[in-house]
Amino acid sequence: MSAPRIVLASASPRRRELLGAAGVSFELDPLPVDEDLAEFQDPSQAALELALRKALASARARARRGLVHELVLGADTIVAVEDRSARGQWRLLGKPADETEAHGMLQLLSGSRHQVITGVCVVRTPDFVRWSAAERTWVTMREILPQEREAYVASLEWRDKAGGYAIQEHADRFVTRLEEGGFDNVVGLPVQLTLELLREAGAGLAGSPRP
Repeated sequence: MSAPRIVLASASPRRRELLGAAGVSFELDPLPVDEDLAEFQDPSQAALELALRKALASARARARRGLVHELVLGADTIVAVEDRSARGQWRLLGKPADETEAHGMLQLLSGSRHQVITGVCVVRTPDFVRWSAAERTWVTMREILPQEREAYVASLEWRDKAGGYAIQEHADRFVTRLEEGGFDNVVGLPVQLTLELLREAGAGLAGSPRP
């Protein structure tokens, strides 16, 4: 039997670029899903749940159209910063809705060591069996001066970025250290982890599934 078709259920150009650069052929089929984080406390659970919602929404829609023998890939990135008023609690940051939220997120992240977690989920059609995992990168940011924050928000680079910043663009000047996970994870897709999940699910990719 031929290898299943791979479908990326994400509108993110960064994920599309990272997956394509890894040599993976895929179709795009993102669908809108509820991205509300209010019910979550754990950053990894939040990222995995949102990745699953994206993958399942596309997989179910495609199955209804008779499209089978596919692996639908969903991913979601969450930025989590420790709540300064309640140690051990995390504030989960998705994409800022406007400039005011972007300012607030950058102010929270200024001078912090925070987590960036990307959840990845692969769903097979037509039976909706799933494979999922998350990668975490610790990001240390220096203090961002008020005038730097103003200029960054005015640049609009924060739009459609978890936590309101893009490390692959000009926000890298605020970052002093990465630990544990990879740079690609902070961009929005942990490539090696994604390839491993696709192989486990039966994608015809070079390499071997994880033992």
